[in-house]
Amino acid sequence: MKIVLLGYGKMGQLIERFAMKRGHEVVLIVDESNRSSITSEDLEDADMAIDFSTPAAALENISLCFESDLPLVVGTTGWYEHLEEVKETCLDADQSLLYGSNFSIGVNIFFHINKMLANAMNPYKQYDVQVEEIHHIHKLDAPSGTAITIAEGILENSDDKKSWVNSVEGSGEEIIPKADELLIESLRIEEVPGTHTVLYSSEVDQIEFKHTAHSREGFALGAVIAAEWLFGKKGFYQVTEMFDFNK
Repeated sequence: MKIVLLGYGKMGQLIERFAMKRGHEVVLIVDESNRSSITSEDLEDADMAIDFSTPAAALENISLCFESDLPLVVGTTGWYEHLEEVKETCLDADQSLLYGSNFSIGVNIFFHINKMLANAMNPYKQYDVQVEEIHHIHKLDAPSGTAITIAEGILENSDDKKSWVNSVEGSGEEIIPKADELLIESLRIEEVPGTHTVLYSSEVDQIEFKHTAHSREGFALGAVIAAEWLFGKKGFYQVTEMFDFNK
């Protein structure tokens, strides 16, 4: 495939490396230095775009790819309040988009087991549940998209929790969740790729379910695999649709 990279930070550079390793060609790199001059004509020779830019840039990049009839994988988070609007535009215009909060194979297994665990814990009301996420200090959104996906998996399988609330450590604002709210605690420290933990706590014990990323390479490889999966398809997809853990 001929790939356009939208965003060329640490993730974009890793994606370029894995794309080339897997026999693809990066034909255009778009970042803040040239984004204002890029038009749909610049994307005409490409087969696929991969976006790991910023929340502010993602919606513009999606519109550009739709205008260019270019399939798009979006790994940027922080724009999901516009998700239904983007989905409607994608389907109406017969375009192709795959989005996800995390493309790591390990994290997607974690998402799957998280739902199973939430379902198993649901009858046991003595346990309260919360989510904790740790990322590097440069991450622009809180909570992380991965933490939101984890929280949504819990909410889907809980009779008691109806919505999530976010507390950012060091923000100076104390968040005390209501009984029907799921707390997501966000911590931002140094240069860590990301840790996500689900905690079920009772008076007598605590259950912890954790995923720790050792590097960003799993995310980058997963994004390239997602692009390969999307190639030749039309429609609006979540990254979880790439995986079938029920076989």
